[in-house]
Amino acid sequence: MKYRSESNRITTIFLLCIVTCACILSACNSRQQTQQAPPPPEVVTMTVKEQSVVLTTELPGRTSACLVAEVRPQVSGIIQKRLFTEGARVKAGEVLYQIDPAPFKAAYDSARASLARAQANLPAIKSRAQRYQELSGTKAVSQQDIADTSAALGQAEAEVTYWQAALDAARINLGYTQVRASISGRIGKSAVTQGALVTAGQPTPLATIQQIDPIYVDVPRSTAQLLRLRHSVEGGALNQEGAGQRKVKIILEDGTPYPLEGTMQFQDITVDRSTGSVTVRAVFPNPDEVLLPGMFVRGIAREGVNSKAILVPQPSVARDPKGNPYVLLVNAVGKVEQREISIDRAMGNQWLVATGLKPGERVIIEGIQKAKPGSPVKAVASEAAASEGSTPEPVHGAAAPAK
Repeated sequence: MKYRSESNRITTIFLLCIVTCACILSACNSRQQTQQAPPPPEVVTMTVKEQSVVLTTELPGRTSACLVAEVRPQVSGIIQKRLFTEGARVKAGEVLYQIDPAPFKAAYDSARASLARAQANLPAIKSRAQRYQELSGTKAVSQQDIADTSAALGQAEAEVTYWQAALDAARINLGYTQVRASISGRIGKSAVTQGALVTAGQPTPLATIQQIDPIYVDVPRSTAQLLRLRHSVEGGALNQEGAGQRKVKIILEDGTPYPLEGTMQFQDITVDRSTGSVTVRAVFPNPDEVLLPGMFVRGIAREGVNSKAILVPQPSVARDPKGNPYVLLVNAVGKVEQREISIDRAMGNQWLVATGLKPGERVIIEGIQKAKPGSPVKAVASEAAASEGSTPEPVHGAAAPAK
């Protein structure tokens, strides 16, 4: 019995040692696992804020002269002189071509002589008619003589009027031998030279004068854009009030901005069936004649002011396999959340978000590669991004909405 009791005591002590060692090993493993667990990744976030931005649309367009006059002869004849320099400025009323005036001068002299003859015959006939009227009561002359003298007087007066009109027409035709500029502007190349025969009302102009200060810029705008803009205004998303609403800017073909602003003049009411667009015309000052007719430009028109715009940096937006844009957020419990959004357009280096984000939410802008949806992260606010987002500079929107 004594031997069995001693054996049981040894067994108990051995079991206690095993349990103690197991507990020590378990504690060591737990401490080691605790030390080896990595901390959550650190990401930089920006807080979504609503801000007021100016929305613009950039569209291609072409310039056109505000006044165009095709110079055509109004009488037929031989060109004697060309009195202008091609490409130079001309003033309204300036003589451009001299047509041979000899036949028209002869017609003018003939009409003037015929008028003088008719005027010379008129006093004698008028005096005879007056005497016959005075003697009509005494029956010294017959009624037939009185009627004949009255008819002769009317015929003489009509002849004077006829030749006066003929003289005026001859004077006009003689004046038309000097082909004058009807408007002021820049004149192009001449289609005829000295010695060429021209005819009145010919289809080919002798030259073309264009007035390019001010100058028009015609920009086609799709009806889809107009409808989208109208819905935004009616829904309250855009405010089109303000003094600068009708102001327009353009960018030249080499990418440089034109220094002077234009003013929206009108929007056509007819839709081009081939393009589905309407023409918007703006007028620009062009004192240095930098803009020439037919030049390609890009017009920047103001759509309105979005007082509740949400902008996010472009690198913070990714796309899923279907091409849908999304951002990664840090939710209230510090975990990453994937949120699908819709993009309206580019605003500089930022995206204008149409739907999907609300003010106060935190968007991850740096460390996106380390953030996995559903995993915890350590969010650090970006002071630079917050200060940049709170006072944005007005930038031009893209010509078309982003897909």
